[in-house]
Amino acid sequence: MLPTESGPDGPPPEPTSASEPGAVDPRAPFGGAATIAEAYLQAPAITVQSPPRRGPSVLALAIGVVAVLAGSALFMSGVLVGQRIDARPGTPTSRADAFQPFWDTYEAIEDRYAGGDVDQQAIIRGAIRGMVEALEDPYSAYLTPEEYQSGLQDLSGQFEGIGAEIGTRTADGTTGDCATIGPDCTLIVVAPLEGSPAKNAGLLAGDAILRVDGTGLDGLTVDGARDRVRGKKGSTVVLTVQRGSDNPFDVSIVRDVIVQREVIERDLAGGSIGYIHVTGFSDNSARQFHEALKDDVDAGRKKIILDLRGNPGGYVTAARQIASEFIGSGPLFWEEDAQGKQVETDASSGGLATADDVELVVLVDRGSASASEIVAGAIQDRGRGTLVGETTFGKGTVQQWIELQDSGALKLTIAKWLTPDKRWIHRVGIAPDVVVATPEQPDPEKDPALDKAVETLSATGAAGRAA
Repeated sequence: MLPTESGPDGPPPEPTSASEPGAVDPRAPFGGAATIAEAYLQAPAITVQSPPRRGPSVLALAIGVVAVLAGSALFMSGVLVGQRIDARPGTPTSRADAFQPFWDTYEAIEDRYAGGDVDQQAIIRGAIRGMVEALEDPYSAYLTPEEYQSGLQDLSGQFEGIGAEIGTRTADGTTGDCATIGPDCTLIVVAPLEGSPAKNAGLLAGDAILRVDGTGLDGLTVDGARDRVRGKKGSTVVLTVQRGSDNPFDVSIVRDVIVQREVIERDLAGGSIGYIHVTGFSDNSARQFHEALKDDVDAGRKKIILDLRGNPGGYVTAARQIASEFIGSGPLFWEEDAQGKQVETDASSGGLATADDVELVVLVDRGSASASEIVAGAIQDRGRGTLVGETTFGKGTVQQWIELQDSGALKLTIAKWLTPDKRWIHRVGIAPDVVVATPEQPDPEKDPALDKAVETLSATGAAGRAA
């Protein structure tokens, strides 16, 4: 999952995004899980980005102004509230009492700390990070300028790392539900990227990562764990992995530059079925998908398989464009902001495969997250096709990336997204119409879910639609 992520879970694109409720420019990335920058090749999810702007500019969704608490002349406690507010323009008068402990602490550190020099910038950044972490939201985070620039590289279409989307799982098996790794919160692989070192090393969706280079991860946020896993091309990282109830085992992975192909197409069943695998949602992937689908339409194919397995998400604009290829009008999803206001996003016109005689099957699994779930939810609720595979990841929130004055960035959950029938799939996922479980020890030569999709479309009278 940078501007806006809708991914287990993705990071600036162009301002405003329909993916980020609250503001309305759908060009925000939905990050599925925490973007293991190296893993979440936001090239698949986010590739076209405008360069970061200086000053407090909204990166993924322009929904408001970010007030930065700052004060050069800090007064001693006990001064009149009015004077204190004048000296601290970022503190609202109505919240002066609530902020007083913050300022008292800051002043005490600045004036009385005797352990060494006080780095004012580090103190302020630490306070910001603490505020965000207090939300206990795995999808909200503060990034220093260095971390932010590193994140931007993830959105460029290539990055250095292992190529695996990561997220978290609680003790009861719920995905994407905890912010700090520990006994009740495990780091997991949401999906290895196609052709990546992680994929080639045998990592699978659902694998738990217990240690990195022999060191445990307890106490780290998902972003902190991601930083442990990523690294320079050519360097090796050793992950201690647990798969299901099996004993933990080590996997050595040589990091590389990850460049992901976003749209993979071919035909099946003697050329009668078009197959398109989308690995992420960016402006580029939406264009590539349109071209691939046009090839199928021009070839006279009326049966289409859209494969969203292992797709961690990306721009909601791209999700809207791809869903609109099959749904000609009406709602694709809803956005609900902090005040409970719901805004509908409808299909855009001009879809290539909206006709009733075009049959559709969508393949999903537990690695399908965020923007992938927007498409899958729209197809299912609108009765436009059949979902085949496993229950999806379950990320139903939208994050907005806001660049701060110090060139760092705040990634904040600013809305929920709902399916056309107003289902909130967060932590629940979307159950497929036809369940096909992924084998614990998959045979690379076999694909049961794809076989079922072909069977569904080949069945006499099958319309490829959910009842």
